Amino acid sequence: MRKLSGLTWLIKFRRMLGLYAFFYGSLHLMTYVWLDKFFDVHEMLHDIAKRKFITAGMTAWFLMLPLAITSTTGWIRRMGGKRWQNLHRLIYFSAAAGVVHFIWLIKADLRRPLTYGSILAVLLAYRVIAWLLARARTRRAITRQAVRA
Repeated sequence: MRKLSGLTWLIKFRRMLGLYAFFYGSLHLMTYVWLDKFFDVHEMLHDIAKRKFITAGMTAWFLMLPLAITSTTGWIRRMGGKRWQNLHRLIYFSAAAGVVHFIWLIKADLRRPLTYGSILAVLLAYRVIAWLLARARTRRAITRQAVRA
């Protein structure tokens, strides 16, 4: 969003937004675990296997868990920036699982979940296109260097 809008100050809120998403997902999960299933693990496992929207939601939460744990500057230093960045690309899969969870949960009016899915699709398409363009530029630069040598 920062690159598309040109609002560079948004970078300051990236970590906070990610931790907020994890917090919200944890509250959402706790509501299910506590108020819906009363901590009955057997019933929850049966429900996860039976209802695909719960499976998608659990997938989204479990993919966010290592991201929340490793979101500190200390973890970035310990893991190294490149490995940390690779791990944090799980957010793309988590976001997709969250949208799928919402779509499968809603039965009647799909406008909101499909709106969120469309926004996610546009942002992910932008990321893929930017990656492909950067990769093509790198290949052209390598080819030019090889021709000169």
